[in-house]
Amino acid sequence: MNGAESLVQTLLASGVRVCFANPGTSEMHFVAALDGHPEMRCILCLFEGGVSGAADGYYRMTEEVAATILHLAPGFGNAFANLHNARKAQSGVLNIMGDHADYHLRFEAPLKGDTLGVAQAVSHWTRISASAGKVAGDAAEAVQAARAKGGQIATLILPANTAWEKASGHAVAAPAPVPQRPSQAEVAAAAKALRQPGAILMIDGPALWSDLGLLARRLTKACGARLMQPYFVSRFRRGAGAVKIERMAYRIEDNLRLLAGAPSLVLCGTARPAGFFAYPGLPSTPDDPDTRLVELCAREMDIAWTLQALAEELGEAKLTPDDFVQPDRPALPEGPVTMAKVGEAIAALMPEDVVIVDEGITASAHVAPGLQRGPGHDVLTITGGSIGFGLPNAVGAAVACPNRKVVVLEGDGSGMYTLQSLWTMARERLDVTTVVFANRGYQILREEMAAMGVNAVGRNAQRMFDVEGPSLDWVALARGHGVEARRIADMAGFNAAFAEAMAQPGPRLETGRQVLRLIRGAPPTAIRQPGSAPCCRAASPGCRGNSGGASP
Repeated sequence: MNGAESLVQTLLASGVRVCFANPGTSEMHFVAALDGHPEMRCILCLFEGGVSGAADGYYRMTEEVAATILHLAPGFGNAFANLHNARKAQSGVLNIMGDHADYHLRFEAPLKGDTLGVAQAVSHWTRISASAGKVAGDAAEAVQAARAKGGQIATLILPANTAWEKASGHAVAAPAPVPQRPSQAEVAAAAKALRQPGAILMIDGPALWSDLGLLARRLTKACGARLMQPYFVSRFRRGAGAVKIERMAYRIEDNLRLLAGAPSLVLCGTARPAGFFAYPGLPSTPDDPDTRLVELCAREMDIAWTLQALAEELGEAKLTPDDFVQPDRPALPEGPVTMAKVGEAIAALMPEDVVIVDEGITASAHVAPGLQRGPGHDVLTITGGSIGFGLPNAVGAAVACPNRKVVVLEGDGSGMYTLQSLWTMARERLDVTTVVFANRGYQILREEMAAMGVNAVGRNAQRMFDVEGPSLDWVALARGHGVEARRIADMAGFNAAFAEAMAQPGPRLETGRQVLRLIRGAPPTAIRQPGSAPCCRAASPGCRGNSGGASP
């Protein structure tokens, strides 16, 4: 047994069953070891940002750690942006980064880089294995670190010789440490704050998509407090049957109005809200200066215990239908395409328990009201603001939940960052439908420039925001990656295309100016893949689950 084989056996013995990869020469022995263990599902992504984004999406839907294979410092650097999003989402991701053999590092080889420095900049836990004999133990500790505190980024760096040299056996990751809890005195103080008229309880984490949301609603109803969530969260439930929770807005001006006059703001599973950026003449945080801020439970702490402790202090009111979003499927809209109509059409046509990955950027706010009227579904958002999140995150979500439809709302500018993920969707036959909002530019930058007080836009600035001259041909791009696509000109065309996408396995796509495109690939075959992932552990109400382990 060599170090690479001990690594793979350690991962499998520790419950890691999926590996998203973009390997290089220093990882070849790891690839060979994976070849001997078909129970590990290995998925190739054509860009490292697709690797890290897929691992993020997989964790969000399963709360299970996936491994990544990344090549040296430059490859890890390419994965950095979506690792940043994963870190903000508190996703557990285990990166396996190869490096030059330790005796080769004294030479200035072309790919030599600061592997430790680039890893530590985004990882909670980082280690370089010193020898082949230490790889198994290091890997077990890496898995444990990735699972700790509700999910962390762990990076294990393997000099190439530690992969091919002799090792003695595998190890098994210890359980994640028990998360910290606030004191009873802190819980009592938070309960007292919530009893004030107009007080707010702000929640995040599993409380937004599991039965903990019911508990949060019951206790806030009992004391008369408002229940809120941040705007960018890793996952939340929306649509019919979802617990009613106020969602913060993107713009800090809107959030200033939402939070104005609250006597106290109690945080459970989240941090103090802040503006996406600093803006001239506006504060960095939207909470009222007179509001008492109570930081009760950080995201990495025991959210379930904390909510139960609050309920014991405050009591639990009985919930009624008014506490839930009621079924209200809109009629199919007609006429010219608008973003609002697109949201209504998706809501009218999508089945129960769709997973929506939202990177619509400026379109999202217009689409959301319609989607709220649809059947119950889960939403994944761009937690770290680093664009290029949507397509790879959908890959991970579809691998995690092969029995659920995945719909990606994608901007044309942001979609270009990681469009290689379309190829992975086609190769893995993932049931993903992608809607591209093709406004031919980075519309968010136009809006941000105005928010910064810069209103005079000349030729150079305009060329920094537009993606025209030539325009992007998303139909050709999708088909070039093996995915069926079409351009939509009106709502009748969108309705027909989206209905077809929902009726058949994906992937597929749509787009256009003032329109969208739907992408769909070859239909999946009913094959069984070794190591297929469980669907959405402890997931939202109504999730059908993954009963057979079949490949999507």
